[in-house]
Amino acid sequence: MHILIFEVTMQKKIPVADAHCDFLYGMVNRKYDINTLSDRQTIFLPYLAGGGVALQFFAAWVDTKLRKTYIEQCLDMFDAFYRMIDDNDAVVPMDKDFKPESGKIAAVLTVEGGEAINGNLSVLRMFYKLGVRAMSLTWNTVNELASPAVRRGHKGLTALGRKVVREMCRLGMAVDVSHLNDAGIDDVLSVASRPVFASHSNARRICDHPRSLSDRQIKAIAGNNGVMCVNFYHLQLCGRKTATIDDVIRHIDHFVQTGGIDCVGFGSDFDGMNTYPEGIENSAAYPDILNALLKSGYSEEEVRKIAFDNLYRYIVQFY
Repeated sequence: MHILIFEVTMQKKIPVADAHCDFLYGMVNRKYDINTLSDRQTIFLPYLAGGGVALQFFAAWVDTKLRKTYIEQCLDMFDAFYRMIDDNDAVVPMDKDFKPESGKIAAVLTVEGGEAINGNLSVLRMFYKLGVRAMSLTWNTVNELASPAVRRGHKGLTALGRKVVREMCRLGMAVDVSHLNDAGIDDVLSVASRPVFASHSNARRICDHPRSLSDRQIKAIAGNNGVMCVNFYHLQLCGRKTATIDDVIRHIDHFVQTGGIDCVGFGSDFDGMNTYPEGIENSAAYPDILNALLKSGYSEEEVRKIAFDNLYRYIVQFY
């Protein structure tokens, strides 16, 4: 039965969209190359092709421990992003006319952590002109815009954070609520004039982690045509040392049951973790995840929505 389902999936070539990876940081700081596999690296062109990945978000994550300024770090990673595209015919910048049937991988440039703009709306606008189409307001540290989920508290967005959300919506840059605390997510939902998304967040009801989304948040984001993308971090999947594909499916099931089939996608966090679930060591594992969804009762149309269509439908509005 498993083999038959795998053959159907591969014949149909269900494409995959992934809303988050940290490969650009590796390019700049660990000499990663998408064509050459290094230690700890998981984003690798043959893996992406083998997994059917047609749309990949690449985050520029600013490291507060580095001596470089946040803006300098971002520019280094933006440069790496465009060098990767220039050097690989298989990778193209995302645009509104992209078709997954092209055999190419569409790349979306994002920023992880609002400290990257250094409290300056002019920097935000320049990031947009350089191709950034999504940004999260925080990572795991408090900044001028908001507070992170790992520091539970009642502080929401700052006044500047609200201005940033409004400007992102005006520009046409997706607001990413991953890593935000609950009060911050509530504020984003009240301020944003466009649908928002979570690039790599799981369901709190399945695994009680501060980084995960409550049922109320899931319903609110889904109700405004947003999308939430399941990550593969074991502590957010199951809270144990080792997670499995079944844990990923449980989170997807909960998003579907709570927010509907159109609200969920993948946001792996590849190259941003040291430990991966059993059977999901890299992007080449996506067919196994899709097979597991088929085996659990989802139709091929529903699996395609989860795998690609939902995230594509969301991000294309920003191009």
